[in-house]
Amino acid sequence: MGHDDAAPLLDGRYRIEAAIGQGGMSVVHRATDEVLHRPVAVKLFHPGSVDIARQEAELGVLAGLEHHNLVSLLDAGVLTGPDGTAQRYLVMSLVVGQDLEARLSVGPLASQHIAEIGYDMAEALDYIHAHGVVHRDIKPSNILLVDYGNGSERARARLTDFGIALAAGVERLTADGVTTGTAAYLSPEQARGGDVGPASDVYSLGLVLLQCFTRRREFPGSLVESAIARLSRDPVLPEPLPEHWKHLLRAMTEQDPVARPLGGQLVAMLRDVLIAETTGAASTDPGGAASHGDATTPPAATWSGSTGSTGATETGPSGTGSATRDPAVDTGRPATLDTLPEESLQRTVAMAARLFDAPIALVDVLDEDREWSQSWIANGIDEAARNISFRSGFAPVPVPVVIPDGSVHPEMRRSPLVTGPLGIRFYVSVPLLRHDGTAVGTLAVLDVRPREATEADLANLRDLAALAVTQLEIRQESLRTTSDALPLDGGRH
Repeated sequence: MGHDDAAPLLDGRYRIEAAIGQGGMSVVHRATDEVLHRPVAVKLFHPGSVDIARQEAELGVLAGLEHHNLVSLLDAGVLTGPDGTAQRYLVMSLVVGQDLEARLSVGPLASQHIAEIGYDMAEALDYIHAHGVVHRDIKPSNILLVDYGNGSERARARLTDFGIALAAGVERLTADGVTTGTAAYLSPEQARGGDVGPASDVYSLGLVLLQCFTRRREFPGSLVESAIARLSRDPVLPEPLPEHWKHLLRAMTEQDPVARPLGGQLVAMLRDVLIAETTGAASTDPGGAASHGDATTPPAATWSGSTGSTGATETGPSGTGSATRDPAVDTGRPATLDTLPEESLQRTVAMAARLFDAPIALVDVLDEDREWSQSWIANGIDEAARNISFRSGFAPVPVPVVIPDGSVHPEMRRSPLVTGPLGIRFYVSVPLLRHDGTAVGTLAVLDVRPREATEADLANLRDLAALAVTQLEIRQESLRTTSDALPLDGGRH
């Protein structure tokens, strides 16, 4: 079906244009409503994919849903082919915006923005569940981040694609891998082929919110592999997450559907998390400087800790950075166990800055027993660089991030790092990975000049990060050995 006026109209009203989405059951097209002269989205189900005779009552319920966090159903119909086959179509509002899956592929989200998305979705679920509708396919690509162009500080989240809600009662794993709900986000009861209710949507949303922090699917793999994984274990929550997030995500992803929060309870829990993120960020920031928790926060805000540097020269570092530790583990510890890693991290940031001929390099690590932070800041850089603080509550980004020019980057361009006295333009970071692949920290380089990072640059930065991690792992092994050798009273007599 083409784009010109000669293209046939769907049911004599909707002129079908380019396909904008595709799934196992349907294809979504951009279209024009020739009666009301407005753009719409038309979802065409493949013939035989839905039970048309059973849908009429359910379509009436869906058409009656009207909520600011939903994409509205405007119309529905049935096409009959020359061979007599029937094909369902739905007409929905055409919402212009990036879906959450595409947004997560760009870079990390600030935890406040994640809380805002979660709150919007909790309200949407509360509304549809109260109207007897279970979505059954909550996933990042079905959550649209809509920018209304009115200067709002954040995009609003809207839930879309209620096509699977029409297929009630057919959750099952089949030989050819067909199921309602995308494999990575199925609830345990969906994976078992059991009865599915509102609690299933809550579980799926919990996995989506967790993915907003980790930027990876918690249960990847084939349909069967993914299903078996969630039936055998609970999702793994990143250790740096604040307790209010851990409490929420554990509750949402309980194996037992009865134990999950529903309706107003879920809305209240997300509201509490959002309040904690909105009001508690500055007071809990260990660096003492205000955190920037809106949707424009650059990747630097995914670290936790403070730079703590007291100065540097163009040729080498100065100051010891900052770190927090548990005093209980200090007794009987050789001083070199902390001195050597600190020196290693100091050299790491200095070498990273020299590698890029850049004025700022930073490293932050959440070790098993303490947090390490070091910075290298060249002479002549604005004093604001001494106060860069890193928002707590994020897992380290597990992949390299390169932003050639922050002034034109959609997430970074309004960050105070860019608009403030530092005028940061270039940002590159790599994760610090343990030998088992776990990301425990971030090494980053910042510059006031727009620039590029080559594959060779990233490889060198990764090598520096690996050397630093090796020293930290040696320290952990030494700590275990020292602990084994100490008397039970910790060496005190």
